[in-house]
Amino acid sequence: MINTVIAKVFGTSNERAVKRLMPIVAEINALEPTIQALSDDQLRAKTAEFRQRIDDARAKFDLTDRSPENLDAINAAEKEALDEILPEAFAVVREAGKRSVGMRHFDVQLIGGIVLHSGKISEMKTGEGKTLVATLPCYLNALAGRGVHVVTVNDYLAKRDAEWMGKIYGFLGLTVGVIVHDLDDAQRRAAYGSDITYGTNNEFGFDYLRDNMKFELADQVQRGHYYCIVDEVDSILIDEARTPLIISGPTDQTTDKYVRVNVIIPELEKGELIETVETKIWTGDYVVDEKTRSITITDEGWEKIEKLLGIGNIADPENWDLKHHVEVAVKAHSLYKRDVEYVVKDGEVIIVDEFTGRLMPGRRWSDGLHQAVEAKEGVAVRKEDQTLATITFQNYFRMYKKLSGMTGTAETEAAEFDKIYKLDIVVIPTNRKMLRIENSDVVYRTAKEKYFAVADEIARLHEERQPALVGTTSIEKSELLSEILKRKGVRHVVLNAKFHEKEAEIVAQAGRLGMVTIATNMAGRGTDILLGGNPDFLARQEMVRKNLARAVSAAEGAISPVAGPGMFRFYYQGQEFESTLEAWDTTLAAHSAAAQKEHEAVVAAGGLHIIGTERHESRRVDNQLRGRAGRQGDPGASRFYLSLEDDLMRIFAREWVSTLLQRLGMEEGVPIESRMITNRIEKAQKAVETQNFESRKHVLEYDDVMNKQREAVYGLRRQLMEGVDQKQLITDDYLSTILSNVLDENAPEKAHPDEWKTEPLFSQLYDLFGAHLENEINITHVNRHELGETIFEKLRARYDVKEQILGAPTMRYHERVVMLSVLDGLWKDHLLQMDHLKEGIGLRGYAQQDPLVAYKKESFEMFEGMMLRFQEDTARHLFRMQIIGPDGTPIESLDQLPRLTASPPPNAPLLPPHPVQEAEQPQHPPIPIHTRSPSTTIDALEREFQKKKQRELQHAHAAGGDASTDGSAPRRAGEKIGRNDECYCGSGKKYKKCHGANA
Repeated sequence: MINTVIAKVFGTSNERAVKRLMPIVAEINALEPTIQALSDDQLRAKTAEFRQRIDDARAKFDLTDRSPENLDAINAAEKEALDEILPEAFAVVREAGKRSVGMRHFDVQLIGGIVLHSGKISEMKTGEGKTLVATLPCYLNALAGRGVHVVTVNDYLAKRDAEWMGKIYGFLGLTVGVIVHDLDDAQRRAAYGSDITYGTNNEFGFDYLRDNMKFELADQVQRGHYYCIVDEVDSILIDEARTPLIISGPTDQTTDKYVRVNVIIPELEKGELIETVETKIWTGDYVVDEKTRSITITDEGWEKIEKLLGIGNIADPENWDLKHHVEVAVKAHSLYKRDVEYVVKDGEVIIVDEFTGRLMPGRRWSDGLHQAVEAKEGVAVRKEDQTLATITFQNYFRMYKKLSGMTGTAETEAAEFDKIYKLDIVVIPTNRKMLRIENSDVVYRTAKEKYFAVADEIARLHEERQPALVGTTSIEKSELLSEILKRKGVRHVVLNAKFHEKEAEIVAQAGRLGMVTIATNMAGRGTDILLGGNPDFLARQEMVRKNLARAVSAAEGAISPVAGPGMFRFYYQGQEFESTLEAWDTTLAAHSAAAQKEHEAVVAAGGLHIIGTERHESRRVDNQLRGRAGRQGDPGASRFYLSLEDDLMRIFAREWVSTLLQRLGMEEGVPIESRMITNRIEKAQKAVETQNFESRKHVLEYDDVMNKQREAVYGLRRQLMEGVDQKQLITDDYLSTILSNVLDENAPEKAHPDEWKTEPLFSQLYDLFGAHLENEINITHVNRHELGETIFEKLRARYDVKEQILGAPTMRYHERVVMLSVLDGLWKDHLLQMDHLKEGIGLRGYAQQDPLVAYKKESFEMFEGMMLRFQEDTARHLFRMQIIGPDGTPIESLDQLPRLTASPPPNAPLLPPHPVQEAEQPQHPPIPIHTRSPSTTIDALEREFQKKKQRELQHAHAAGGDASTDGSAPRRAGEKIGRNDECYCGSGKKYKKCHGANA
């Protein structure tokens, strides 16, 4: 009550936030006459002027000082400069918009731009021009020269927005890049090197993961995470955040168990849970809980399964794997339905996004679920995958120094945006008054009654020539409604995951006179529905069909939004076309005139009518559907049709719905329309949203543990690729840690020298460092501290000799190759162990342990163990590395060097082309040498590593790639080389044709 009174007197907090921005809008408007008077060249010159002002602000600091304090000061000065430039920069973009694309930013769009620049979410209704709004902060922040990323929900929108808004950026002298699915690394690097880069969330995330699998810094494609604008921010940062991004490769496990288990599932009987005050009774062989999307197999069910599979006790350790397969198969059969959760296309199971209805090729369910669905559908079952790299969207987007977003529906998730991303939401007022009529829900007893009522309403609207957009929650239901309409003779188009390629084309014309469009959870996200039709889209369609435009190939600069003089470029169905500007203007003008005439007829008919055939679990998805009508002051209406058999009502509101409707006197075929029912349904939706938030938070809490480890590993990789000198780390830190552990095990501090285990001590030292030190150290004349110091100095001296022989730059190169190879192998194994830990950690709750606390503790211990193995393996490779001369004998001291010839052995691998300073060269003639460790040659290690990386990066994709791993077993120390084995020198030839030719 008090809050209501305060809001009436002082306005809501949102209204006050908007009011505070009005002086900046007034300042931008005041600059408009001055900016309008500038010529095109003078307007373009403003970009260089702004950049100079930002450089001047940075110039006050030492740019070579990379300390956190100095970097923070530079960032603060840069931010202050951008804020100061903002009014003038926005005025420049507004004028450039008028001149290049014929669009002038409204005042409310200026407000949206200021909100985005300040690192917040700008909530704007559908049709308010969010795409144009983004040009304001994009231009301003791109002036800093660090790259701006604009994230969209699909490739089509990324291309469209880059082409459309790219005209404004190109006019002002900025470059634009587009990241889409089928680009190679060189194209991606060029796109990320642009001032502004458009792309999808998946592409940005996977590029980050792939970059951290690269071997050379120059091979990486991204250049940092400075400023990001996320379009449809609720869809990307909320809906898709439940599924982490995973790059994976197949394991060596067979898939026959999936097929074997799938055969018995139809033999099992589905039961139900009967709850009384005192007991719970499960009937049948298994029970499905749709609310939590889980299954429970009864004791009777397990007994039947054991007989059907012909095995003993399913709980025996040797049957645990089979038990898991059974549970996953039951889930695949009972909870995952074809044309709802997935489709089968070209012999492949493809997941359908539950929020947008779009197909997600490349995505795979984890934990064997995807294989179980493949077995169920009778398609080829692919091997399970092993994680090579992973990150959640939450942790990826939180890497940006500044993050902002746009959407029409974010306020319902305000708490989650604040808690997870520290993002505030500002609701931007509409440019014109909203005229859409939002009718109460209509509830029927059965789904059959509901669908026939919907069909009758569509037929009525069609007869009156009023366009209708009908939203369904699955492909199955959209096709059911389509069949009913066909029988009624109502012409319509269906938009779902099976026809998603035509999405933009269908949605762009959904506002035409008498049009009926059925859409599955994807009512034109990012594509405007204009009453009377979209003249721009119709013009493109006509020019392509009548051959008035030609396709542009990649060699001619496709994905470049700026055309040559007198030419016009545009996208149509994923292909870039080019025509003369004159032909484009003529075609567009003809369609614009026709569309305006039809617009008036549609307005007279009542505008676009939205029909929802079911409530979604998320209120935002319902609001997105509603929001397609009533854009820019157009008339429109919306109504949802529900039944007691709808999933939301049946699963989440069953307790109160039937009682309430009986009290209201519901009869067959007679609907009930009540605001009270609508309110109760919204409460059920809030409960589901809370449940989904907890699910996403759960994923994030576990990934936060992994994220700290990922940052440590990727940070070390970055240092290695940047060429940071690692010698001190290896010869001091790693060597000290390993020696300390070896001594603690064999010569404890409190033990008497007579109790030292000298033989195991020197054996371990040889295994780790390849050094026979037992003859060099008189163990009877040293104490424990002196023993450690003596071993340390002798090992470091041996390492220094290796460096003198090879030269410091070459040694640093070998250190980098070995450390990267070892680190990546151990990290991959660690991710697999973390997957296994996460699978079983939930059971700790039965032992009164907090699973998350247990996961943090055990994962930390696993990570510490991994880093210790990294130190040991790195030291083992480098200390045991042998330097082989041309005659095939190891070089172990500088004394051997004068005896060596200067001519290279046949087919010897070249040393890495690193520059060597004169002072760092040993004082002897240059000699061709190559390195070998007992396990593998360093050169071969690098070559295999490069090959493996190339294969992994070529095949890596979401949650299941075909990334191959190197299956060759390393050769053990002292193992005899066979004549047909690969030569130890790393040439790739057989030993008998290389160094064994004269043996």
